[in-house]
Amino acid sequence: MSLKSKTLTGILWTFSQQFSVKGISFVVQIILARILMPEVYGLVAIVGIFVAIGRNLVDGGMTSSLIRTQDADQKDYSTVFFLNLMASFVLYAILFFCAPYISGFFEMPQLTALLRVYTLSFIIQALGNVQTTRLTKELNFKLQMYMQIPATICGGIVGIILAYNGFGVWSLVLMYLTTATVFMVQHWFRTDWRPDFVIDKNKLKHHFDFGYKVTLSGLVTTAYHHSYTLIIGKMFSATQLGFYNQANTLRMFPVQNLTTALRKVTYPVFSSIQDDNVRLKAMFRKITALVFFVVTPVMLYLVIVAEPLFRFLLTEKWLPAAPYFQVLALSAIVYPLSMYNLNIVLAKGRSDLHLKMELIKKLSSIMFLLLIIPFGIWGVIYAQAISMLIHAFVNTFFCGRLINYPVRNQIIDVFPIFLLCFVLTVIMFSLNVLFFSKFLENDLVLIITNFILYFALYLLCSKLLRFKELKELLKIGKQGFLKIRNK
Repeated sequence: MSLKSKTLTGILWTFSQQFSVKGISFVVQIILARILMPEVYGLVAIVGIFVAIGRNLVDGGMTSSLIRTQDADQKDYSTVFFLNLMASFVLYAILFFCAPYISGFFEMPQLTALLRVYTLSFIIQALGNVQTTRLTKELNFKLQMYMQIPATICGGIVGIILAYNGFGVWSLVLMYLTTATVFMVQHWFRTDWRPDFVIDKNKLKHHFDFGYKVTLSGLVTTAYHHSYTLIIGKMFSATQLGFYNQANTLRMFPVQNLTTALRKVTYPVFSSIQDDNVRLKAMFRKITALVFFVVTPVMLYLVIVAEPLFRFLLTEKWLPAAPYFQVLALSAIVYPLSMYNLNIVLAKGRSDLHLKMELIKKLSSIMFLLLIIPFGIWGVIYAQAISMLIHAFVNTFFCGRLINYPVRNQIIDVFPIFLLCFVLTVIMFSLNVLFFSKFLENDLVLIITNFILYFALYLLCSKLLRFKELKELLKIGKQGFLKIRNK
């Protein structure tokens, strides 16, 4: 199978996986958000800081090393498996004993038990990380989808039942652990890989040399992203943190799912042509433009309908989160551009450059955050939005030097899309203020009306302006349909 064919197949299945699984998860989260109070999400957000850091340390960047190692064998996989497993037990023990001190810092006693239970996920995920990596390396997203869907459904059922029966924050914790456990168990029944009881020193050194830099980069990134949660959790109430967490989660739902779906495919594909800069640049350029063509109008549409959307989906109690969502959603437009540039750096094996970039981005963003904190919760919100722009610039600058695709050229390639979306957004905002808000009182009708009009205008203008991305998407859709029908 050609690289193009493998990429298209991988895209189709990873999109199916990402959006079916995340679609189910999204529905579950909406149901839970309607039942649970905002402070519950604030507690889980604080626990999430330590879970995210632990995940980085457990993996050690070694699964990324496995993906880019083109001749990985049984010793490679077994070595990484046992190292991940040992690291998971060590980190769980550390957090188990540190839990009372963490809850004391935040002055939230319930965090002790939550941390001790939630971080069991380290061990659960370590038992399935390598199998997932093998499937990703083989671009086998079909099987991953077939395993994730039942895991997500089982976890969702557990979470909703517990929430309805008054378990509060524990419904979220046990939902997550159920999902992780069901997903992990399926790997041992539905894949044929089993580890050998061996840890090869040479293999360890090879993967560690690449992985520790990725891990340090990941730790810097994780610590930075969760610094907002840390600051809000310490300086403000759990309820305020819940509003922020919900706004941040919802703004990242469309952009992160689309970007993550393609990242799973592009990283192994970019790695396979890492030495051919001409092909690498051409593929990167096409994928980035296509994603930007889809992401930009989606995010700007969500900014337009934020208030009725929050009221309709989450009820009135979540309305304070809507303005946070609008500001954060605007900055999320550049997220795909940032992530795909980062994939190029990793595919090139430049984990040293990756670490350097993360330090530059995070240090500059933290300095800006410290300057703007005195402005309260809105200072934190604006700091996060601006930091995403800083990250995109740094990633684009260094990646552009690797494949001769500088920042200026990357911006020029996507600017027409952004300009069109911006003009349409101004038009729609004007229509909402002058007409829709006065004559359309039903939130659902308002959301649907905006959707139909905004995207009809977008597609019409894209066709009139002869955007090649529209033609490419239609072509991919047709090829995908034919491939599925022929199977």
